Amino acid sequence: MTAKELAKKLNLSAAAVSMALNNKPGVSDATRKKVLAAAEMYGLDFSHFANKKINGHTICFILYSRQGAVVGDTPFFAQLTEGIEAECKKNGCRLRISYMHKEDEIKRQLDDIARLGCSGIILLGTEMTSEDYLPFIDLSVPLVLLDVYFDKVKHDCILINNVQGAFLATDYLITRTKQQPGYLHSAYFIPNFGERADGFYKAIRHHGMSTSKSIVHRLTPSIEGAYADMLELLENGEELASCYFADNDWIAIGAARAFQSKGKKIPDDISIIGFDDIPYAGYVEPPLTTVHVPKKYMGEMATRRLMEIIRNPNHFIVKIEIDTQLVIRNSTI
Repeated sequence: MTAKELAKKLNLSAAAVSMALNNKPGVSDATRKKVLAAAEMYGLDFSHFANKKINGHTICFILYSRQGAVVGDTPFFAQLTEGIEAECKKNGCRLRISYMHKEDEIKRQLDDIARLGCSGIILLGTEMTSEDYLPFIDLSVPLVLLDVYFDKVKHDCILINNVQGAFLATDYLITRTKQQPGYLHSAYFIPNFGERADGFYKAIRHHGMSTSKSIVHRLTPSIEGAYADMLELLENGEELASCYFADNDWIAIGAARAFQSKGKKIPDDISIIGFDDIPYAGYVEPPLTTVHVPKKYMGEMATRRLMEIIRNPNHFIVKIEIDTQLVIRNSTI
């Protein structure tokens, strides 16, 4: 059956059927679902729609922020954007970047985005909670959730394998130092950091150590914040570990500076491993051992998946976890 024949059978215009099959604005959600269901029932060949490029479409990249501690003008965001821009350019799509904060009128902003003709959304949900995600659940516009996952998610997700990365880092510390690592944990709740905690404690148990014996310091996830927090702990005489895994590179670098300011040598006195492999990690003294996250590739993957959904809205929801790699530098023995 052709699209024209399907339009006649459904008593719809050929244009309406075309918009529904191509997932373009201009038809209601009810009509779109009706057309897709009928197309599948009558065996309409979707290959023409699935294989063509989506030139002229507009992709919206939304950065959602709660605390502003992670999402913003950072190397992580810049490299994600680079990957998204590259895929959009390859497919002849325009890219629009929007910022949303938890205090904003999210529903109104989403209505504005839809009205401006957005064909699909990539949502950077690093700082989101499941409650923050609720306004995005029933959007009619295709959406891919980037860098976060929730149990009740109704959209495709592209994220880091945080558990694996934290396990690799902690396992390396234990193997090298033969000591129980401490944990430089974010003072702000972020889902990624919760998963990294799972990987840290998984490695502790793997080596037959008691999780309750790991020294944990809660630090602000920024260089300045972690430095100030760690300095206060040192001045208060807090017990220290001989090595630490940190939730991100910012925390690791800030804590290392605090240790150094009190005369402790990295890594002779204290070894530290970060997470993310920001460009700055290779230039601090000593250069930071860290977990590399392929950020540009994550942006590319999220965009490719969104393009697939735009071409074929009748799809199964997937969760894609991207593996990490340990980068050994001089902050560990």
